[in-house]
Amino acid sequence: MNPNTRFFPLISSIQKVALFETKSKLYLIGSNSKETRFRLLEIDRRSTELTIHEDANELKKSDIRKFVQSRSFVRSISAYGVLGFVKFLEGYYLILVTKRTRCAFIGKHIIYTIKDTAMIRVNETPAGKQVHPLEQRYVKMFNNVDLKSNFYFSYSYDLTHSLQYNVSVPKFVGAQSDLEKDEPLVWKNDANEKTTYAFRGVSRDRFVWNAYLLKPMDIVLHKDWKLEVIHGFISQSSISIFGRPIYVCLIARRSTRFAGTRFLKRGANYFGDVANEVETEQIVLDGTRMCSFTQLRGSVPSHWSQDVSKMVPKPQIALDLSDPYGETSGKHYERLMFHYGAPIIILNLVKKREKRRHESVLSDEMVSSVDYLNQFLPPHFRIRYIDFDMARKSRGKGNVMESLAKYAESVIQQTGMFFLDEEVSTQQTGLVRTNCVDCLDRTNTAQFAIGKCALAYQLCELGFLKERKLEFESDCVTMLENLYEDHGDTLAMQYGGSQLVHRIKTYRKTAAWASQGNDIIQTLSRYCSNTFSDTEKQHSINLFLGYYIPSESEVTKSTHIWDLETDFYIHNSRFDVIRKISPIPLTQWVRRFVMKHLPYSTSDNNRVVNELIKIHSADAEIIDYYSNFYYDFKITSFEENIAFQLSHLARNFVPTFRTNFSPFEPTRRRENAAIKNPSLSGQSSTSSTNSSSSSLDEDTDSEDDDRSIRNTAANSSANSSRAEDPVTINSMFPMTGDVYGFEIHTPKKTDMIKYQKYVQMNRICNPQIYAGMKPDQHQLYSNLQTQSQPGGIVLQNNEICFSDGRRTDTTGNIPIPTVSAESIAIYESYCSTQQRIMEQTDVDPIILKYLQSSE
Repeated sequence: MNPNTRFFPLISSIQKVALFETKSKLYLIGSNSKETRFRLLEIDRRSTELTIHEDANELKKSDIRKFVQSRSFVRSISAYGVLGFVKFLEGYYLILVTKRTRCAFIGKHIIYTIKDTAMIRVNETPAGKQVHPLEQRYVKMFNNVDLKSNFYFSYSYDLTHSLQYNVSVPKFVGAQSDLEKDEPLVWKNDANEKTTYAFRGVSRDRFVWNAYLLKPMDIVLHKDWKLEVIHGFISQSSISIFGRPIYVCLIARRSTRFAGTRFLKRGANYFGDVANEVETEQIVLDGTRMCSFTQLRGSVPSHWSQDVSKMVPKPQIALDLSDPYGETSGKHYERLMFHYGAPIIILNLVKKREKRRHESVLSDEMVSSVDYLNQFLPPHFRIRYIDFDMARKSRGKGNVMESLAKYAESVIQQTGMFFLDEEVSTQQTGLVRTNCVDCLDRTNTAQFAIGKCALAYQLCELGFLKERKLEFESDCVTMLENLYEDHGDTLAMQYGGSQLVHRIKTYRKTAAWASQGNDIIQTLSRYCSNTFSDTEKQHSINLFLGYYIPSESEVTKSTHIWDLETDFYIHNSRFDVIRKISPIPLTQWVRRFVMKHLPYSTSDNNRVVNELIKIHSADAEIIDYYSNFYYDFKITSFEENIAFQLSHLARNFVPTFRTNFSPFEPTRRRENAAIKNPSLSGQSSTSSTNSSSSSLDEDTDSEDDDRSIRNTAANSSANSSRAEDPVTINSMFPMTGDVYGFEIHTPKKTDMIKYQKYVQMNRICNPQIYAGMKPDQHQLYSNLQTQSQPGGIVLQNNEICFSDGRRTDTTGNIPIPTVSAESIAIYESYCSTQQRIMEQTDVDPIILKYLQSSE
């Protein structure tokens, strides 16, 4: 790729929306962030269908002012985007984003989270017609999907794809491009010619949660009206490396395919879509240099379920359908190879040895399918399978984090990571896929261990670490652990109905007593949610994503969503296509086109865009990320800047008392022979490793495993509290040498004489400071001027006179600086700015208020 050819995504021209309502019409006015370009949509409320008329012309502010003044409106609503339209049994509803908050940024792209929405009725009910009695029930069910919680969007960055994909070069134009038959674009430019292109990308529908709501807007010409949102988790924090901020962003994208709640969505459907599938991307930013690492969680890709009709905490796992040729799992792994490349590494955390056969059923099923599918792949592209029984390892003196660190090191060495700067670019080839039974507690801890190792590699690649290791209890790892804790809690609430039961600290065996109480509360919360509210929540998700459409069911006189015994056929709707015999043999479960690009990602190296525009000016508004990020067109405070906010929030991870200011060193280190490498073990440096709990027998019942984790951690914490040093005056008030590295001593006599000279010189050279002295103070000052002592000084006729007779002219040693003509011109222009602004008529009132207050 020629470095003189650059590609930039288009910035949405509709970032603010105003809704004006009349009895017969709805008017949507969209504008850019500067409110200099406007577009207009008109919606007819009297029609039974959705009728949208778009003004194809771009309007100015004066045109909009005339339009608003010429009509009378019932009400108006300010918003930041259109999420789409939805219809139940009567008419359409319009959903708008009315409140937003900045939560992260990538480069100059700002990411927002939705804080509030508005749902407006579009079609008016004809006179004399009664509203359908079930209409409000569907509205309430739809609103059960809380759009104010963990939904995210950006006006300039595609959140549905990874950073590696978003910086890749476009190869095809048009969403309907055939990657296998169409010829890709070849970019060849003159070495002396710099060319800039802007493009509108194609989102990945799997992660667009309002794709069904946006379908009625396909008739709208300008695509900037569509605001696509993802669901999952996004958070960002910063590391201060001796004053230099490094930003770490965690993005989790929840899939819309086979989406649902814990016990009602298990395994996979016939298309290879698995339950609780979440793509997690860890991005590290240092100015224009960027690193990212992507991993995935998802249920075991086979047909299995758990019977929830019985009120038991752990329903029995049952395989619903035998898949001897691995068709379902093959579709799943082939899709992963298409998007992420090879190798695909499976980290299976379910229990392997149990007294009563429970989770091991899934392990056996996964092993058999992987072994069968690997027969038809070259050795270097085969699926790598890692079996790690986390629950058994955590018993007794087992160190889970040390084992996970070894696996993480191996994984990252095989897949690599994405890195980009001005000269070098490397790609991540392959993916680590982590799963347990629920893909919640154990999975999140394993993903944290992998993320911790990946962060060490990322910081080393950026030049901030010499060795690819990070130690627990350092500011850097504490920050990352907090990110992954929030990440795990959020995803657990979405799928399981409660926060994490077993947290990272549980497996690290730190803060055990607090963790044990929290574990019990979250276990009860999860059980109640799964038992009493999961069914209603599943109905809401099916309705929101468009898997169930009530208007169509009303026409066909079928049952309503709450009357369905199962939603199996909703998520496997094209059953006839599924069972159709394919001419491609099952042994070729990976397409030749995908195999040709391995180990690289087929998707990343064959990027498809909707539009491609050649830009003739680098200052064009559609790619002006600087103005879009800093809002240089209006007065803002530092507190409104997202980078400023993150830098201040990062202080929460930094302890107030410390002896080392490096974010990579532990805040407290204790000598302990049992901990040979704190960066691997995960054991707290403030707790003892000599646990008094004995190892559990190998044949212990599997249902006691969770309890053994908490008991072992509790014993470890109890021993650590007894091993702490007693509190003393020295520990509470340490010496300056212990804190800052130096001691305070009484100054020497020679140093005091030097100090007195400087004090005397200051008083002589600045007599105006001492003009208001009291008589006794003035007398002391005069004595200091006239007293003769070795090395004394007196000021006489602009000369410093020493007591030994030497004189120094004070004016000759101070050269007067010269000011260049260019600097004088700049200063004069600045002074005349205020007068020019005051003479203008269309000045922002805020600026006028500021100028008037400064006069």
